[in-house]
Amino acid sequence: MEGLKFVLVFVVLALASSFASASDPGPLQDFCVAIKETDGVFVNGKFCKDPEQVTAKDFFFPGLNVPRDTSSAVGSNVTAVNVAQIPGLNTVGISFARIDFAPHGGLNPPHTHPRATEILVVVEGTLYVGFVTSNLANGDNRLITKVLNPGDVFVFPVGLIHFQLNVGKTNAVAFASLSSQNPGVITIAKAVFGADPPINPNVLTKAFQVDKKVVDYLQKQLWTDNNN
Repeated sequence: MEGLKFVLVFVVLALASSFASASDPGPLQDFCVAIKETDGVFVNGKFCKDPEQVTAKDFFFPGLNVPRDTSSAVGSNVTAVNVAQIPGLNTVGISFARIDFAPHGGLNPPHTHPRATEILVVVEGTLYVGFVTSNLANGDNRLITKVLNPGDVFVFPVGLIHFQLNVGKTNAVAFASLSSQNPGVITIAKAVFGADPPINPNVLTKAFQVDKKVVDYLQKQLWTDNNN
């Protein structure tokens, strides 16, 4: 079973490589291992380490075989592996993640990746997944969903709101590859009701067509982040 899990992970990586250039620009050299910005100067991406000083450590991240804590409010834990964890991902146009789900409803809540398409493979458990389209010609937003079992693969197009829910009685685990070194994540509920400073309640009252008391209640909640 362990062997199958890692074979599936490699399949995800192989598939993801075909669309790795869909978001980030292509590299102009073999690699551009990221180093931290200095003196408040930022670039679109990261500065490059001297290639003569690059080591295997710059391309390595350990421990994705270790189960993560899913005791958060939403019952999930996302372990991101992007350019912040592997400097060698700079300019490569790809990143990775492990998602752990608690039994009986562990949720990776509705969110978007503004800079990446995501391809996900389930290795344990059963997930109900889906995404919502942008506005169609008739003004509707279509919901597209699927129940996934171990070995199943699903794609979430770049920028679209999507989610994963554990509908099984046991823990669930999935791995995902994303077509950017820094895909970004916007968790919808947290971004809307937990923004700092808060969004004017009058904006949310009219947008969601609810009483102001509902908005006030939601803005007072402690919106946790399941991304690590």
